[in-house]
Amino acid sequence: MINTLARAQLFAAIEGGSVPWYEEISKFGAIEVRDRLIAGEYSAAGKIRERLKQSSGEEVLDEITKAGAFILTPEDTDWPISLNDLAAPPIALLIKGQREYLPSLANSISIVGTRNPTQYGVRIAGDFGVGVADHEWAVVSGGAIGIDAAAHKGCLVGEGITVAVLGGGFNKNYPAVHEKLFFEISESGLLISEVMPDVSAIPHRFLTRNRLIAALSKATVVVEAAFRSGSLRTAREAAEIFRPVMALPGPINSPTSEGCHRLIAERVAELVSSVSEVMELVKPISIK
Repeated sequence: MINTLARAQLFAAIEGGSVPWYEEISKFGAIEVRDRLIAGEYSAAGKIRERLKQSSGEEVLDEITKAGAFILTPEDTDWPISLNDLAAPPIALLIKGQREYLPSLANSISIVGTRNPTQYGVRIAGDFGVGVADHEWAVVSGGAIGIDAAAHKGCLVGEGITVAVLGGGFNKNYPAVHEKLFFEISESGLLISEVMPDVSAIPHRFLTRNRLIAALSKATVVVEAAFRSGSLRTAREAAEIFRPVMALPGPINSPTSEGCHRLIAERVAELVSSVSEVMELVKPISIK
């Protein structure tokens, strides 16, 4: 419990995705790093030290509980070990939803794409969400407007388990229009966040959370993406940790398919056109 309290304090004080802090905690442990920070032994970490002094571990856990969530640490038996493939695994994660669904992440597919999809993209993302659920695999995405939402909703229609990795805290509901969707996901799946409940979603946090989407699942499927898109970042994060990446083709004159065509042309992604093709690529590496 003492280690959990130390991790909770560090989680609240340190922005996610930091390789140096991950390495420090791996080397010395959460308790020693926390104590060194408070003692001022890291001269360049004054702001982190001040944040640590603002809240005890117990106060951090209380804030998490009040948000209807719980903290998950690498020491927990149900920690998704796939996250350990990252250069900077999370110090901890906040989870809202059904803890018993965490093992479902062992067999899951990330479905991602643009926030400005075409009708084709929305339909395909929804169909893929249903199809993955029919195969009794979980769907992971980012809870954003567009392709993400269509994939989550498709999985819910297929009565599957879907997981939304958010860019902000649970009390912020970003985007606000997805308040109902997030509630539905928490009832039959999981909401995951790498920040405290009252932390706002800002641009760089979406880029940081993309690595989690890539690492939590067995493979990433990009449905529609512009030439410069956060979804491409997710795809490349997946490729860097040797996860299969797939992309759907679209019309050659469609801006929302330029990113998919780019991934295929650069041989970062396999071209797929059906859920069956996706499952053929991932089932040999699934956990039985």
